[in-house]
Amino acid sequence: MKDWNGKPYHSLDYALREQFGEKVYKVTLNGGMSCPNRDGTLGDGGCIFCSAGGSGDFAADPSLSVTGQIDAQIRLITEKRPVRRFIAYFQAYTNTYAPVSYLRRIFSEAISHPAVSALSIGTRPDCLGPDVLELLSELNTRKPVWVELGLQTIHEDTARYIRRGYALPCFLDAVRALRERSLTVIVHLILGLPGEDRERVLASVRYLNRMDIQGIKLQLLHVLSGTDLAIDYSRGLFRTLSQDEYVSLVIDCLLNLRPEIVIHRLTGDGPSELLVAPLWASHKRDVLNLLHHRMKEQKCWQGKALQPLKKEDPFG
Repeated sequence: MKDWNGKPYHSLDYALREQFGEKVYKVTLNGGMSCPNRDGTLGDGGCIFCSAGGSGDFAADPSLSVTGQIDAQIRLITEKRPVRRFIAYFQAYTNTYAPVSYLRRIFSEAISHPAVSALSIGTRPDCLGPDVLELLSELNTRKPVWVELGLQTIHEDTARYIRRGYALPCFLDAVRALRERSLTVIVHLILGLPGEDRERVLASVRYLNRMDIQGIKLQLLHVLSGTDLAIDYSRGLFRTLSQDEYVSLVIDCLLNLRPEIVIHRLTGDGPSELLVAPLWASHKRDVLNLLHHRMKEQKCWQGKALQPLKKEDPFG
């Protein structure tokens, strides 16, 4: 059985130790930006699952400077662990949705911090104009820059339901533009979206398997209070996955992913005070322990079920 330092998949921890030679932690930052899905450009309610925090519920205090946010989080982390290296992760809302002069200032401030070894930016494929791409390319010559894209699904009917706000070709163009500039691409997928069974999820995984991406986040669909998704859930329009169903689905995804793709996340929860369902999601350690146990028991690993790509594959 193939493993990456004791895990049957290409974990982020393994990849960071390979790249930097030691443990590296993320510090989550709030750049004070909005989102075209919230400010009226595309919509005003955000994606259907998005809380008021706009995916940045765990990000730092936006009233602090970027340096202040980094320092505050480093203090919290190093109280418990002897860590020297960090990744500055702009997480809240859409982190390239601002004038490039502002982006240059906050990203440069983050990447210049002596404890920061890399910059990670969560954004949308439709918010990567030529000037933003040029800035990211420039910063990438100083320290590694990762761009995290919220794809969630390849299926257009699901994308409309969750109010994603862009079509799949936009995502494809963004990945190509980022890779032309040697930027690391990490893609978010949500497992358990209404109407998405195992085969639909695996179709999204196989699509990404043919793309030039370097990392993936597999995110459990969780229902947060105050969202439109919570309204649909309360009406009984869908159900969330059980822990056993989710673990089985994650294993299927890993079996069908290229071994070189780094696994940045395998589950997720949301703030405990907002979590409506599934409540088991708040016990992430239990989920990961069960996943590791099952994969060892089944003698499976990332990429085991892969089929060779056909030469005519347009994404190869």
